[in-house]
Amino acid sequence: MEGLLEKIDALNEEYIQIWQDVCNLESPTNDKERVDAAGAYIAAWARKKGWKVHIEPMKGAGDVVWITLNPDLPGKGIFLSGHLDTVHPVGLFGNPPVRLEGDTIYGPGVTDCKGGIIGAMLAMDALDQLNYRGRKIHLLLQTDEEGSSDMSKKATINYMCAVAQGAEAFLNLEGQNGNTAVLIRKGILSVYLDIEGVEAHASQCAILGANAIAEAAHKILEIEKYKDHHGLTASCDLIEGGSAINTVAGRCRVGINIRFATNQQLEQIRADLQKIADRVYIEGCKTTLIISQTRPAMEEAKRNEELLAKMNRCYAEWGLPILEPGEAIGGSDAAEITESGTPCVDSIGVEGADIHNPKEWARISSLAECAKRLATFCCYEKR
Repeated sequence: MEGLLEKIDALNEEYIQIWQDVCNLESPTNDKERVDAAGAYIAAWARKKGWKVHIEPMKGAGDVVWITLNPDLPGKGIFLSGHLDTVHPVGLFGNPPVRLEGDTIYGPGVTDCKGGIIGAMLAMDALDQLNYRGRKIHLLLQTDEEGSSDMSKKATINYMCAVAQGAEAFLNLEGQNGNTAVLIRKGILSVYLDIEGVEAHASQCAILGANAIAEAAHKILEIEKYKDHHGLTASCDLIEGGSAINTVAGRCRVGINIRFATNQQLEQIRADLQKIADRVYIEGCKTTLIISQTRPAMEEAKRNEELLAKMNRCYAEWGLPILEPGEAIGGSDAAEITESGTPCVDSIGVEGADIHNPKEWARISSLAECAKRLATFCCYEKR
């Protein structure tokens, strides 16, 4: 692989343009047509390279795109993966959505997570042009990651876990934060409390009716006590209820986002939430707990630690920065991949910040850095 780093540098400007093109294809999670359009762009690029492309159709979510370099080689090889969907509504970033200023690119998904995908494309192209034939290299594109795979009823992430089973490594391309790689992530639980009260004329509230909003207020105060930044956190973020300003509220719904550090904590918080739901503060009210979304925590795993150690041996030999193990409080596909038993290292995409924000940005020079991390490890043969 002599000349690999130089080849990446030579191709870099071309892929900065592709980065702009893909991010200009806005692709909110719940817009299957737009997500599929972004996937089709990358699939067409791969077909022009002569690589194997498989489109796995999905109902309710964008289709998963699976690209393979060296498909005829034995073994499972290495999987590179990112998600095509973004959280931003179409038009939020203006028209066109993407703009460049110096060494910064702004736009929907430039860091989370299209930048990492473009870095993988650049790495694979460089390896292919140098006739690398050592192992299979896959690019697996998720399409409803931002909604915890809820749009597809977990079909996307379940498919990804299945096809990656037995792989040497799964490198997830969420945005990078300095010279770190994520080995631990919090899990996510989204729930609703549906509260039924009894409507009555507001003037009779002292003797008639059961106020569902007042019942919700008691429960919210209990739930908001979970504020351990390194453990369980709870945030009551949505509330709706009542029918008129002069009527005792007969209904209320509260949406709650829970983050947990271990899957054992998940069981704990579910039990605690059920107790809070069952407790009656306002006589006549009744509460139903509804589980909306669940994503497991990415817990500490020896196989992931060993994978990062191997990656760092590779980087030391190539003269690239060593990656320190890190933690993240947001969720990602790496949690399910880890749970399925495949060695996984997360957040080694491009470097940027302000994700889930109309100011989302990435450092343009980090694209080549990302590609060099991926390409050197993909062709690293030492065990």
